[in-house]
Amino acid sequence: MSKKSEQISREINKAALEGKKLSMTAYRQTEAFIQLTNLLQFKSAIPPTRSWAASPDLLLFISEMVKKNRPSLVVELGSGVSTLVTAKSGARKVVSIDNSEEFGGKTRELLKEHKVRGAEIRIAPLRPYANGSEWYDLSMIKDLKKIDLLIVDGPPGSKNPEARYPALKEFKDKLSAKAVIIIDDVKRDGERKLAEDFAKSLPNHTLTILDHEKGTAVISPR
Repeated sequence: MSKKSEQISREINKAALEGKKLSMTAYRQTEAFIQLTNLLQFKSAIPPTRSWAASPDLLLFISEMVKKNRPSLVVELGSGVSTLVTAKSGARKVVSIDNSEEFGGKTRELLKEHKVRGAEIRIAPLRPYANGSEWYDLSMIKDLKKIDLLIVDGPPGSKNPEARYPALKEFKDKLSAKAVIIIDDVKRDGERKLAEDFAKSLPNHTLTILDHEKGTAVISPR
């Protein structure tokens, strides 16, 4: 076989493997989405769970954690379908922090359409933070305490690896003893570091990385 033929063969095999991987990812997300809709029995349409939105595998896991642990207070960074899922799964109170009036408004409408109560959307514009990045207006979280579940999926972190890192300093002392922290996008270096440092700061907790589409870190009591 010539070098050119070998190269073509390698490229075909690589494309086939990539195609198989994409098909498996799509199947897993479809499977998770079906389970989620069956469990929560949505009465109205929900927005797409693609791109920036939380993936179905993460949404299903959040629902399972809420049903299992019955948190009194859930704080979520970044609102959307996850807010609806968290509230509908049985959390007593959900406070969702969003830097966007547009997206926060859409989440409020979503909750209204589904007749879900117990969820509060707070718009917290991004402000300069000590680490040189921007983070939520601190005045919007100062009253929060004894958080049983913290979900970190904001602010947008695709262009700044430290965009979500302030969550560690700002929420570490606001957690209850039984708190669980869920961090999305840990396939990215910035979120992975945040997860590892969060776990180090809580000696009675342990870190688990789930092989979700975007990578999920779970920091939970031992």
